[in-house]
Amino acid sequence: MTQSADLIESNDATGRTVAFTGSLALAQLGDLPNRTDAIEGDVARIDLTQVTQIDTIGAWIVHSLAKRTQAEITGASDDAMRLIDVVSRNDQPLETRNVPPHPIVRILEEVGVATRMTFNTMIGLLGFLGAVVITSFMLLRHPSRIRLIAVVQRIEVVGISALFIIGLMSFLVGIVIAQQGSVQLEQFGMEVLTVNLVGRLTFRELGVLMTAIMVAGRSGSAFAAQIGTMQLNEEVDAMRTIGVSPMEALVMPRIMAAVIMMPLLGFYASVMAVIGGAFLCAVSLDIPPVTFFQRLREVVPLTDLYIGLIKAPVFGLIIAIAGCFQGLQVRGNAEEVGLRTTAAVVQAIFIVIVLDAIFAVFFTWLGWK
Repeated sequence: MTQSADLIESNDATGRTVAFTGSLALAQLGDLPNRTDAIEGDVARIDLTQVTQIDTIGAWIVHSLAKRTQAEITGASDDAMRLIDVVSRNDQPLETRNVPPHPIVRILEEVGVATRMTFNTMIGLLGFLGAVVITSFMLLRHPSRIRLIAVVQRIEVVGISALFIIGLMSFLVGIVIAQQGSVQLEQFGMEVLTVNLVGRLTFRELGVLMTAIMVAGRSGSAFAAQIGTMQLNEEVDAMRTIGVSPMEALVMPRIMAAVIMMPLLGFYASVMAVIGGAFLCAVSLDIPPVTFFQRLREVVPLTDLYIGLIKAPVFGLIIAIAGCFQGLQVRGNAEEVGLRTTAAVVQAIFIVIVLDAIFAVFFTWLGWK
C-alpha cells in the first residue's frame, strides 16, 4: 500500500534539513501543502531520498519550498528531477496589459479584424458560388437528380407565402412615392408627371429592389436558420455519411426556388406599387385610374420592365447563396445560428444594393435610360 506523504525536519552541523517521505501524489498529500507553507526560515537541504512517488503537484510543492527557502534538492530520482525542472521552467510571471490600448489603436484593430473577416467571407462566397455552378452542371447532365418536390416546397415558402406581405409593402411604397412626388411637382404645376415618377421608378428600380430586401429578410434568414440548425444537429454530416449530397438536397432546391420566384415577385411588387400610386392620384390629384394607366403606357418603356426582370433572378441567386452559405458555416452552439442568420441577411442586402448600383451604371451605359 502506498504510504501517505509526510515531512521530517532536522538540524545538524550542516544546517536545517526537510526530508519528504512517502508518495507526493495528489491523492496522498493530505495536509502536507499547509505544513510546507508553514515552514519559515532558512533551509539548507530538501531530501527526497524516501519519496516513493511524485506527480506535478508534488513537484510544485518541492519547487515552491526550495524557491522560498533557497534550499538545495537532494536525493531525488532522475524522473523526479526532470519533473521538478519542468515545473521550475514554467514558473514564470505572466505578462498582463494593465494599460488599455489607445482609442485610435483599438479602432484600427477593430477595422483590421472586420476587414479580414469581410475578405475571408467574400472568398468563401466565391468558393460556394463555384460549388453551386458545378452542382448545377451535374444536375443539367442528370435531370433525374433534381428534387422537384423540394423545389416546389421552397417555391411555396419563398413566393406564395410572401405574396400578401410583399403586395402590401409595395402598395404602400407606391402611395408614398406618389404622395411625395406630387408634393414636389405641385410647385411647378406638373402633378401629372407623378405618373412618370411612379411608373418608371417602380418597374426599373424599387419594385425589384424592395422585393429583394423583403425576400432576404424573410427567406434568406430562413435558409440560414434551417440549414444552420441541421448543421448544429449533425444532420448535414449524416447526409454526407449515407451518400446524399447536401448541395443537391438542401442548397439547390432553395436556389432554384429563389431564382424562379424573384422575377415573378418583382413584377408583382411593381404592379402593386403602381396600383398604390394610381390610388393616391385618384384620391389626391383627381387623376382617374383610366387616365393614369393610359399615361403609364405612354411614358414607361418596355426596357424598364426588362431591366427589372433581368436583375431579379440575379438578386434571388445572391440571396439564396448567402443564406445557404452562412447556414453551412454554423459551428459550436445555438448562438451561432442567430449570428449566421443575421450575417446572411446583412450580406445579402449589401450585395444586392451594390449589384443594383452596378446594374444601373451598366444599363445607362447601354443606353437603356
